Amino acid sequence: MKRYDLSPADGLFGPFGGQYIPDAVKPVFDDIDATYRQLKDSPAFRAELHRFRRDYIGRPSPVYHARALSKRYGADIYLKREDLNHTGAHKINHCIGEVLLAKHMGKKKVLAETGAGQHGVALATAAAVLGMPCDIYMGTVDIAKQAPNVLRMKMLGARVVPVEQGARTLKEAVDAALDAYMQDPQNLFFAIGSVVGPHPFPSIVRDFQRIVGEEAREQIVGQAGRLPDSLVACVGGGSNAIGLFSAFLEDEHIALYGVEPGGRGTGVGEHAATLRYGSPGVIHGMFTYLLQDKKGEPAPVHSIASGLDYPGVGPQHSFLHDAKRLRCATITDAECIDAFHELSRVEGIIPALESAHAVAFCKTLAEREPGSVILANLSGRGDKDIDYVQEHHPRA
Repeated sequence: MKRYDLSPADGLFGPFGGQYIPDAVKPVFDDIDATYRQLKDSPAFRAELHRFRRDYIGRPSPVYHARALSKRYGADIYLKREDLNHTGAHKINHCIGEVLLAKHMGKKKVLAETGAGQHGVALATAAAVLGMPCDIYMGTVDIAKQAPNVLRMKMLGARVVPVEQGARTLKEAVDAALDAYMQDPQNLFFAIGSVVGPHPFPSIVRDFQRIVGEEAREQIVGQAGRLPDSLVACVGGGSNAIGLFSAFLEDEHIALYGVEPGGRGTGVGEHAATLRYGSPGVIHGMFTYLLQDKKGEPAPVHSIASGLDYPGVGPQHSFLHDAKRLRCATITDAECIDAFHELSRVEGIIPALESAHAVAFCKTLAEREPGSVILANLSGRGDKDIDYVQEHHPRA
C-alpha cells in the first residue's frame, strides 16, 4: 500500500487539499474531475498526450551530470534538464494536458495566472497549437520584471491582463484569474499553473508533471548506476518538485528536499518560505500551509524569483511535510544569485532564478554529504531573468 503517492478521490492528502469553493461552482469542478478521470485512462487521450510530449515538447528531457560543479563541491550532482523543453521550463508538461482536457470538455477559452511568466508562456503556447483563445493574468510588478516572457505571450496570441491590486505579484494574479473564471465557469477553463487550488487540480497538475520523475528515475540509474541519495527541487506552489518527487516517494531511503525562497530575511514580507514559517489555512480553494496574519489572511511575501513569491503551497507538499517525508530548506536571494552566476560560468547553463534556488542548495548538500549522488530538477532556463540580473546583480 502506498503511503505517500496518493490519488485521493476526495482531493484530501491527509487533512490538506479539498474544495473550499462556493456551492454554485462545485458541479463544475466535479465535472472537470469526472472528465479527467475518464480521459486519463483512455488509450486515445494517452496517445495524443504522448505525441505532444515527444514531437512538440521534446521529451524525454535529459539528465546531465554537472561534472565541474560536482568536482567543486565533492558530490555527484545531476540535473534534470527541464530547461530544454519547448518554452524553456517544466510548465509546458501540464499546460498541454490542461488545454487538451479543456478541448475535450468543449470549453471556449483557457485562462490562468502567471508570476515568472513561464506558466503564461507555456499556456499561450499550448493554446496556440491547439487553437484556443487564452487570457493570462499577471501582476504589474512581474510584468515589468519579466518583460521577455510578456512579449512571448503576446506574440503567441494570448491576451495579457495586468493586475494592479495589492502587491501586484503572483498571489494577486491568482486572485484576479479566479475572479474572472467565476464569472463564466461553464465556458472558461482555469488552467491552474501549479499543484494548488481546489480539487481536482493538485492531482491533475501532479499527474501531468509525473513524467519528469518517471524519466529521471530510469535516466539516473543509467548514468550513476544507482538511484540517488537525494532529490532537490525549488518549491513555490510546487509543480516541478512534485513532478520529480512523485516517482520516488515510496523510496524512503532517498531524501526529498523542497527548497523555498528565504528572500531577504525571516521577517514578514521578506521571504516566501511557506512550509518553514507558515501554518495551515485556506487559500485559493484549498486547505494547506500558508503564510498568514492573525486574521488568517495571506501575508505579504517576497522572492527574487517571481515564480516562487506565493504565500501558499500545494496540499500534497503540506501532507509530505507533516509526514516527515519532505525536508525543507531555504535559500536567500543572495545565495540564489551566486548559484545563477556559478552555473552559468562553470557549466554553461543559465538557470531560471527559481531553479537557481535548487542549484544553490545542491552545493550545501554536497558539502554536507560528500560522495553522495544528488539529482536536482533544473525546472527552467534563465532567458527571462538575464535583463533583471544584469541590471540589479551584475558580475564582472
